[in-house]
Order: sequence, then C-alpha cells, then structure tokens
Amino acid sequence: MLITKQVVAEKLAAYLRHQISLGQLVDWAENTLMENEFDECDSPILSSVVARLGVADVRAFGLAWEDCGELLRQLGYLARIELVAAGSAMASRGE
Repeated sequence: MLITKQVVAEKLAAYLRHQISLGQLVDWAENTLMENEFDECDSPILSSVVARLGVADVRAFGLAWEDCGELLRQLGYLARIELVAAGSAMASRGE
C-alpha cells in the first residue's frame, strides 16, 4: 500500500477520536515502516512522522496532544477541537 500524508493524518485522527488505541496506532506505524512504501514526494516527512508514532508507547517518548498537533502540522493538517455535551455525544453513538 502506498502511504501518503492523508493516510497518516487519518490514522492519527482515528487515534485522537478514540477509534483506535495507542497500541493499535503504534502497531500500525511499526508495520507501515516495515511493509509499505511511502509516497516518493513526501518520503522524508512520512518516514519521520510514522517512526515517531512507532515509539509512542515508550515512556520516554509518549504521545501528548501537543505532539499530535505538531505531527499533523508536519503533514500539512491542523487539529481542531469540538466540544459536545456528554449526553449529546452518547446519544449520537447509541449509548
């Protein structure tokens, strides 16, 4: 699979939306580094960002909100936060 900035940004966004766990993000990053091809135009940025995600489960590195914002910025994206009342969020997820 060809890995692009959009693919990496979407994976990071899934983590931020709690759709995947940190462990799943790290596993994806590790597998991506070993098994996939990066878009040639953006290979240095992509390999750097994916490598950083691959060590996010190591205490010395971690993955804070600021880190996510910086990684997304490197990919050409900005993160925005939307606050929703807890009752509304649960209702929209069928809880």
